Amino acid sequence: MRGGDVAFPPISDSVVAATSRFREALLSEGVALRLVSMDTYAQNTLRAPVPAGEQVYVGQRGFGSAMLQPILTADLRQLHLENAQLFASGVWYWASWRPGGPKAFDLWSLYFYKEFGNDQVEMKAGYSTEELEFIGMQVGGSTANAVQGVYAVLPYEVGMAYFPLTAPLLNFKVRGPGSTYVKVGAQRSLDAAGGVATEARNHTGFRFAPKGDGLLAIGEAGYRRSSTATARQIWFRAGYMRNSTLYRNYADGKMEPGNDCGYALMDYQIRRSDAAHPERGLFTGASAMNVPSRFNAYDRYFEARLYQIGPFRSRPDDVASVVSSYTGHSRLFTDPLIASGTTVWRSGASLTGSYTVHLVRGVHVSLGLSYIHGPAIAPRVKDPLIFTAAYLVYF
Repeated sequence: MRGGDVAFPPISDSVVAATSRFREALLSEGVALRLVSMDTYAQNTLRAPVPAGEQVYVGQRGFGSAMLQPILTADLRQLHLENAQLFASGVWYWASWRPGGPKAFDLWSLYFYKEFGNDQVEMKAGYSTEELEFIGMQVGGSTANAVQGVYAVLPYEVGMAYFPLTAPLLNFKVRGPGSTYVKVGAQRSLDAAGGVATEARNHTGFRFAPKGDGLLAIGEAGYRRSSTATARQIWFRAGYMRNSTLYRNYADGKMEPGNDCGYALMDYQIRRSDAAHPERGLFTGASAMNVPSRFNAYDRYFEARLYQIGPFRSRPDDVASVVSSYTGHSRLFTDPLIASGTTVWRSGASLTGSYTVHLVRGVHVSLGLSYIHGPAIAPRVKDPLIFTAAYLVYF
């Protein structure tokens, strides 16, 4: 996947070897074919499962999900294009609890990518999700690390496309001097009612502009320096997104445009653990995000993280992490609930420890434990300790 803030494992990290006849035949034509499979499970370890009608958060009852994602890429050498890529992907996604994720069988990505000016400018146009293009929320920057803590949902509230949902987009990235960059994007917004409503209105993913879905504009500036033998990795990014879609104002009930999100994140490599592989080592990071309380139930997010890539000499590709987060809840959303007699949490906090094992080529297993104070806005339920497991296979 070219041009993203997050990376898939390299083609060499696949169950089907890059040196197989199948791979070599495709690669000789500039084509790669992969299939990604992921199964997850989550369960509160402190209390027995509640009845189905009382569930309010993932893991309060045993939660399972499954995903299959075929991916086809081509470098378009037959068209005599250089530094280009055609990326096409579909997705089948199933979740045992509907609010935990919309069930989907549709398009995920179909876009054209091109670099210009000696790789100083990148362009991406087509269908995809912006969560892998902006912000960089994934700990360690890889899709293989599936259990890393509670992600901020604020950008998704504002309409940013996220897996397994897709939307048409146009992105440009310009590299500046000294590892600086500026990136801008225009994406058709997801439905203001959320992911389940988006999937209900656009089952195939191909609909270009469902009625009522406006424009989400994103801008991000940052400084990103890779690890070398003499320099440690550092990545600072800050951005802003604004949506023209009509959202319900919790203050007066009117539908208004102008939902937006501001964010800033920082990751820094504290030390390198392997001189021959400077990308391995101990990292720290922090995140801060804010959205308007009048449009969004979750209005603030802060995160601190500490993670090690290659925690042991014998396990150079494993990732261990500790993530702490705080999420604020809008009083414009919670006050009416209190007035109606419903109990609420005014905020939520979590602490997650996780470990991702690179078992064999193409197979990753992530295990995590999360203690969550205030797991749902309403009703006010007891804190859980949630065990999460994810099994990922890259064919």
